[in-house]
Amino acid sequence: MVTETQIQAARRNQITPEMEFVARRENLSPEIIRAEVAIGRMVIPANRVHLAGKLEPMAIGIAATCKINANIGNSAVTSRVGEELEKLHTAVHFGADTVMDLSTGKDIDNIRRGIIESSPVPIGTVPIYQMLEELGGHIEDMRPQHFLDMVEHQAKQGVDYMTIHCGVLLEHLHLTTNRVTGIVSRGGSLIAKWMMVHRKQNPLYEHFNDLCDIMRQYDVTWSLGDGLRPGSIADASDAAQFAELDTLGELVVKGWEQGTQVMVEGPGHIPMDQIQMNIERQIEVCHGAPFYVLGPLVTDIAPGYDHITSAIGAAMAGMYGAAMLCYVTPKEHLGLPNREDVKQGVIAYKISAHSADVARKRPGVQDRDDALSRARFSFDWNEQFRLSLDPETAKAYHDETLPQDTFKSAHFCSMCGPKYCSMKITEEIREMAKAETLVKLN
Repeated sequence: MVTETQIQAARRNQITPEMEFVARRENLSPEIIRAEVAIGRMVIPANRVHLAGKLEPMAIGIAATCKINANIGNSAVTSRVGEELEKLHTAVHFGADTVMDLSTGKDIDNIRRGIIESSPVPIGTVPIYQMLEELGGHIEDMRPQHFLDMVEHQAKQGVDYMTIHCGVLLEHLHLTTNRVTGIVSRGGSLIAKWMMVHRKQNPLYEHFNDLCDIMRQYDVTWSLGDGLRPGSIADASDAAQFAELDTLGELVVKGWEQGTQVMVEGPGHIPMDQIQMNIERQIEVCHGAPFYVLGPLVTDIAPGYDHITSAIGAAMAGMYGAAMLCYVTPKEHLGLPNREDVKQGVIAYKISAHSADVARKRPGVQDRDDALSRARFSFDWNEQFRLSLDPETAKAYHDETLPQDTFKSAHFCSMCGPKYCSMKITEEIREMAKAETLVKLN
């Protein structure tokens, strides 16, 4: 097996087939892609095993369009492989750029195998979840080799990127004691418990080089986990969060030195006035490595609507330089999402990412907005539906009150009716102005 990673090839001034594919998708030159990968500002999550299957290479980085990730996976309470494949199809259909399998229940290997075999987008995981399941839920029984073996097992399956919580250190834990919501990262809390039980340093931090060896062999991209991320806006931007971030900045450099691709995960709950500072601080501390943010939620008062509260923060984060946004569904904090929750989360985040790209003036991104606006003004209802993120829902809303085909060419909708439609009135004004001009010319 060839063991050169995308970043190693880029540093040798080699443009790989994956870089060429990404360049076409991003409407950028292959040389820009190569240069961004070489300096670590862009990653192409593409495990060689998955590349041999259905994977279509994509890029995450500040020079690329803003990406979104959808989380799926079963739990000990519910879900089977068929349900997860349905969620995968839904996520990809509505525009997820990557999907994370966060399964924590039974039959994890079979579920992941099905997901990877079926997925054209990169698949991410959090290896500690499956390792914990195999240990019967007792994290204190973990030995470093348990974790190394699980990372290698998942790499062999074809996982493209992995969230590993290497930056949570023993000396950071006391900084969380006065938090409102403590340690909310599942992986972070598990590592914290292991360290407290054994009174030893984080074994994932101490075995970082060993982990790099595995990641490099399969070209698995690091997603350095933010195990001490805030779980409420009250805890945002605190000493614990930034102590871990400083450690992640050190690990970014070590990962690059070992020839691995690296991105960094970011906070989940941040009030609006702190988002820009958080993004800019991460970019500085982590030397420009792509930032993958979890939300962030800008308020904590809306259980059942956190796909909205987080999409607000996500759009801002993308505008300020986040490279990928991890979606939140309406079920966040409440339960395991189903297919409809996945759809709602993906669409909310496609809006966020697209809005961020428009704000950052990515070439050609606004073309779809402008085309839909022209269709709206010309009352081309079918074209409006076609250009929508969710054509079926757009059409269904229109058809609730005006279902007949004749209304697909009507110059009004049920909100304003035929006499109060501002765009119809504007058309009439323009016709009047045109007529007056012709009279004056004659």
